[in-house]
Amino acid sequence: MAQAGTVSATPREKGLRWRDVIGIVSIAAFGAAGYWLFPDNLALLTRIVAVALLVLSIDLIVGYCGVATLGQAALFGAGAYAAGIACVNGVTEPLTLIAIGAAGGAAAGLLMGAVMLRAHGLGQLVLSIAIVQLFHEAANKASAYTGGSDGLPGLMVSPLFGVFEFDLWGRTAYLMGLALLLVVFVVLKFVVSSPFGMLCRGIKQDPVRIRAMGSFVFPVLLKMFVISGAVAGMGGALAAISTQVVGLDSVSFELSANALVMLVIGGLGTLYGALIGTVIFMGFEHVVSAFNPFHWMTIVGALLIAVVLAAPGGLSSLTEKIASVRGGRP
Repeated sequence: MAQAGTVSATPREKGLRWRDVIGIVSIAAFGAAGYWLFPDNLALLTRIVAVALLVLSIDLIVGYCGVATLGQAALFGAGAYAAGIACVNGVTEPLTLIAIGAAGGAAAGLLMGAVMLRAHGLGQLVLSIAIVQLFHEAANKASAYTGGSDGLPGLMVSPLFGVFEFDLWGRTAYLMGLALLLVVFVVLKFVVSSPFGMLCRGIKQDPVRIRAMGSFVFPVLLKMFVISGAVAGMGGALAAISTQVVGLDSVSFELSANALVMLVIGGLGTLYGALIGTVIFMGFEHVVSAFNPFHWMTIVGALLIAVVLAAPGGLSSLTEKIASVRGGRP
């Protein structure tokens, strides 16, 4: 019998741990399968990995903290430009560029959180749109550092570990991106399952009660903004390394909006949902735009409506229901 004041792990909790292990192995398996099955589309797959990091970062803010934002591309772009500017100035080691991108995104997240958390609800949403537009305009005007509308082309990155070169097929970039995604996903699993992550969920559910319990809401949310910015910044740096160019599209409102749509398709408040939504949306977009380049947005819109109506909690909620039925749980 467990003593008073202690919490013992229940069978359900142990099952969840094993399910997470299976989920992480599945992500690695699907990533490896993509490498072998689509050798001519590794650039697209690397882009999917980079955007998946962006969608994960949005999930931390929207799904776990309940903060409305449409400006997450500002953090993605900050990481991309930080890595690009560093590369132009002689820093070409890819893992160092990823770290610089994470630092740039974290700094942008700190600034964004400090501004957005002064408002609530719709005010936060408006501020996030204003921030991403300001970042976009700043990147356009600071042409001496960012290249302006021409961007930063021709980024020359050193071979990974001094051995694996970044070739035109994108093999090294994809494998590095997949490894980065797995590491970030595992770390975020620990973050959202920690007392800090539980506190963020509590703030989302009832911030007034959390304040009444003696916790300070602002620094907790600001810390999550910094973590989210670091994740988005790594995605931006990966995009810069893989494409060897940084442009204004990396800090556009359209990217923020699309990333939020991906999260809604996959499911809020679940890291798996962020990955599922990214793969479904970008894969569907790639196939449909090639099949019908003039009306593909209409078809994508129809997909979004169908998902929201059929699965309000996102596609990840459907997989959980299926798992519950197969496991014999009500």
